[in-house]
Amino acid sequence: MSNTWTDRWNERYSKEDFAYGEHPNNYLKEQLEQLPVGSILFPAEGEGRNAVFAAKSGWTVSAFDISAAGKNKALRLAEMNHVTIDYQVGELQNLNYKPQQFDAIALIYAHFPGDLKSAIHQTLDQYLRKDGIIIFEAFSKKHLDYVTKNPEVGGPKDLPSLFSIEELQSDFSNYEIIVLEEKEIELSEGSFHNGKGSVIRFVGRKK
Repeated sequence: MSNTWTDRWNERYSKEDFAYGEHPNNYLKEQLEQLPVGSILFPAEGEGRNAVFAAKSGWTVSAFDISAAGKNKALRLAEMNHVTIDYQVGELQNLNYKPQQFDAIALIYAHFPGDLKSAIHQTLDQYLRKDGIIIFEAFSKKHLDYVTKNPEVGGPKDLPSLFSIEELQSDFSNYEIIVLEEKEIELSEGSFHNGKGSVIRFVGRKK
């Protein structure tokens, strides 16, 4: 990824406040509470709110992001909550995860450049064991209309970085679909996710 992309996230996460708050994403919390605890990976985890929640719930947590500032905030949040998480900084292809290492992978607003996102999904699939679970929530392509009307809802402003149901079906074609839907939701997450937005939600079990 470009230095511009990395610099953007380092700048956002270098502030004192947590950009998306300290509490977990509602959908992640709802889904995780239905699963037996195990090992879980959080790609593009930023400041660690979801990873810390999982660790507090008994999961063995790994996370990564391209932002060193995000890692610093995540480790601070983990310390505040008396848990530990394994957090790496870098691009996925340079990290040392192992095939079938994880029981679950949580992609929560893990938006990547349009030309990379499918390849990243397919690489992540290798790290999930058979019968493992993907939990996914991110902005849909319809979200462009929402962020144009209300910039405070946040999210990418370029169509290729946003998701469609068809893309998820293609990227995770070897999964039993438990949930796959596009819907309007109300967000209230820190300073950067506030207002109505359009999201894709996906929960799948690897066959």
